[in-house]
Amino acid sequence: MPCVARTRLLLLALFAPALLAGGVRADDLPRVKPETVGLSAEKLARIDELFETAVKERQIAGSVVLIARKGQVAHLRAAGFADAEAKKPMATDAIFRLASMTKPVTSVAAMILVDDGKLRLDDPVSKYLPEFKGQKVLIPSKDGAAEKLVDAEREVTVRDLLTHTSGLTYVFPGVPSPLAKRYAEAKINFGFGPTTERIGDNVKRLAALPLAHQPGAAFTYGLNTDVLGRVVEVASGQDLDEFFRERIFVPLRMADTAFLPPPEKAGRVAALYKLGEDGKVVRQEKGAAWTYDGSKTYFSGGAGLFGTASDYARFLLMLQGGGRLGGSRLLKPETVKLMTANQIGELNVGPLAPTDGFGLGFGVLTERNKGKSPMSVGSYSWGGAFYTTFWVDPKKELVVVMLTQVALPWGDLKLMEELPRRTSEALAE
Repeated sequence: MPCVARTRLLLLALFAPALLAGGVRADDLPRVKPETVGLSAEKLARIDELFETAVKERQIAGSVVLIARKGQVAHLRAAGFADAEAKKPMATDAIFRLASMTKPVTSVAAMILVDDGKLRLDDPVSKYLPEFKGQKVLIPSKDGAAEKLVDAEREVTVRDLLTHTSGLTYVFPGVPSPLAKRYAEAKINFGFGPTTERIGDNVKRLAALPLAHQPGAAFTYGLNTDVLGRVVEVASGQDLDEFFRERIFVPLRMADTAFLPPPEKAGRVAALYKLGEDGKVVRQEKGAAWTYDGSKTYFSGGAGLFGTASDYARFLLMLQGGGRLGGSRLLKPETVKLMTANQIGELNVGPLAPTDGFGLGFGVLTERNKGKSPMSVGSYSWGGAFYTTFWVDPKKELVVVMLTQVALPWGDLKLMEELPRRTSEALAE
């Protein structure tokens, strides 16, 4: 093992227990009065009202919202309940299932390896995962013609995984997909629920299935980041959870973020809800997918992390700081600029995205959407399946994290649309 790697592992062994078991709190970010960073406390109170009303009307059980400006936290509020049935109030340090908010973390992990020279964006994925060589593309049936398979015109690259242009997809319940039957028969895991297998097992089955389109031809949201996580494992020689701890969580002091919270933190995990037939939240059934009972071996780079609003804010403040937070540098400044710039040209991201472009792991707001969103052009954002979201607005120097626990489908929930507007209105300068 190289000397540098041995040194990192030694430091991790010495300091990780203190950092990740509560020795250093993750919510000790600089806190200021809103007015000192150009925000109106009076108008921020309208955000509290928005979420308190949502709790009262049983649109959500509870939430945590964090707003930072100019690198300092000006607003951190919990509303409602972490467990409505037990009448347990939501706390600002509650732990949430982050779902697809895991994807930016995995993307940063990959770009750390790019900066290290261990990974290149235009490397074929098969360089690290040989099972991705010689893939096929599914041409769906049309006008009665049978579906057919054709050769991929080129190999899927690391860049394709980061931009969701590989042709790998998700199969959403109720959404027709020509690949749905094949994914089901192959027992493809989408990153939720307990399992005894490892990510590499799932990725091998996925690689044997056809792509939804030619690599680079379209934006298709899917299992790209799960595959990317496996690439990180192979390129680094570490399990993804170990790499995250050593290269991201410990340096950023993200003490409460993990693929599975330890037993001593289980009581801080917010309960999971779904919308009932009347549009009101009800508890997710015990034993259903997406419960707290996660896997200790399956590290989904696309959906597997749990974490807090303060921890995730640390991650975003690192990006806002050009790859650095405090004394810890994770990425080169030019790498962050590349990641947070649109990389897919005019390709359509789709109606569910909060942005119209996509970078290397983030949705990006481009000039095409200027004036249509309270966010500035150049803002980057994403969210998760349990009604969570974040955005960074470099122009307005804003970092915002919103966490709830409501599983898809979300019905008429509009908090994601309303929060950016009210946050923008709270700007006093």
